[in-house]
Amino acid sequence: MANFSFDIVSDYDKAEMNNVFDQAQREIGSRYDFKGTPADIEWLEDKKGFKVTGNGEWQIDAILDIVRKKLASREQSQKVLDTSKELVEANLKTTKEVLFKQGMDQEKSKQITKLLREEFPKVKTQIQGEEVRVTSNSKDDLQGVMQLIRAKDLDFPVSFTNYR
Repeated sequence: MANFSFDIVSDYDKAEMNNVFDQAQREIGSRYDFKGTPADIEWLEDKKGFKVTGNGEWQIDAILDIVRKKLASREQSQKVLDTSKELVEANLKTTKEVLFKQGMDQEKSKQITKLLREEFPKVKTQIQGEEVRVTSNSKDDLQGVMQLIRAKDLDFPVSFTNYR
């Protein structure tokens, strides 16, 4: 029998993040309530996240809300945004660095493999660094695995690659 497989990774689409950034920047520039304020969004080094600037926390939250809406409209997970960093207030401006979550640690990989072992006993899982390889003789089982992973509310972004 033929073996079919794919990889589960925690990553984001860089091209889509470029589009989200461009759309958010355009909307910030055209919104009336942001006129004459320091409201802005910039890339962090190596495009690993956004630097959001505003008058205060309320404006930072409004800009992040715009980014979340743009992510949703482009069918990207909002879990990619790591908003845990603190606000920095200086020179009548407030800034916040929002990094992108990327990569799965051992704990997250084990969480996925445990879930799949319980729900799909015929499917084989294998942790390979920052990804989980899922193998089965049935394409239907693999599609079921994808639906299960999408339906679960994991606290990190999940995507599927390397279909074979």
